[in-house]
Amino acid sequence: MNIVIASGKGGTGKTTVAVNLALALKDMKIQLLDCDVEEPNAHLFLKPEFDYRVEVGIPVPSVDHFKCTFCGKCAEVCMFNALAVFQDQVMVLSELCHGCGSCTYLCPEKAITDIDRPIGVIERGNVNGLDFIHGCLNPGEAMSPPLINAVKKMISKDCITIIDAPPGTSCPVVTAAAGCDYCVLVTEPTPFGLSDLDLASRMVSKLGIPAGVLINRSDIGDNGVEEYCSKKNLPVLYKIPWDLDLARLYARGETAVLNLPGWKERFHDIYLRILSARKVALQQ
Repeated sequence: MNIVIASGKGGTGKTTVAVNLALALKDMKIQLLDCDVEEPNAHLFLKPEFDYRVEVGIPVPSVDHFKCTFCGKCAEVCMFNALAVFQDQVMVLSELCHGCGSCTYLCPEKAITDIDRPIGVIERGNVNGLDFIHGCLNPGEAMSPPLINAVKKMISKDCITIIDAPPGTSCPVVTAAAGCDYCVLVTEPTPFGLSDLDLASRMVSKLGIPAGVLINRSDIGDNGVEEYCSKKNLPVLYKIPWDLDLARLYARGETAVLNLPGWKERFHDIYLRILSARKVALQQ
């Protein structure tokens, strides 16, 4: 089962929830994938020793100017404007290239070949029986979905996999969430949390993924989030109140499950509620 932890905005506690949920279930066969590749932070809680590291790249075109007739076909088929053809030169804008391969396939002179351009790395380690994998996008890179897909290729089918998605509702989040069995939307009870929850809820609905809501810092703000969930038939899986001990642990990069009594049981209960909510959603 693949469970993605997402949020419409940053700072709601998404990574904290993902890490604690994974640790609460580590007696089972569990994976934690940090797919927030632009700002991976889960490792700061877990402090793993990585024993695997691989570079990830995307194919970008390389033009043989001796074969090229500068017909412009490559630029014509590139929907990302990554190629510009002049009278005696083809300019490749590799940062815009999505690696689709259309220019290579359709070049009439076979003057284009693909070369690999590194965009980031994947690292893997084990933390007390928890299989942890994350991607780290190279600074300045705009193309995170290929790296996120590379991280997701390491999902084990016989594991419970927790995926920490990037914040927001754009392409990286869609890439991280696609194909998952359930989505936990982490929010906070404020007008800003509600606005972004609405966007995130509509995103997972379009993806056809059943979802529930976890309200963090639930005793601050207003009732707008709960009223929205009731109106949209979104189950509220759990409410975590503001807690000074939790805040202190977060500031030290430590987890509730490993450091405070009762929190392992609470996050295990969240997992059981996810299973129950997913069963109900599939029956509807």
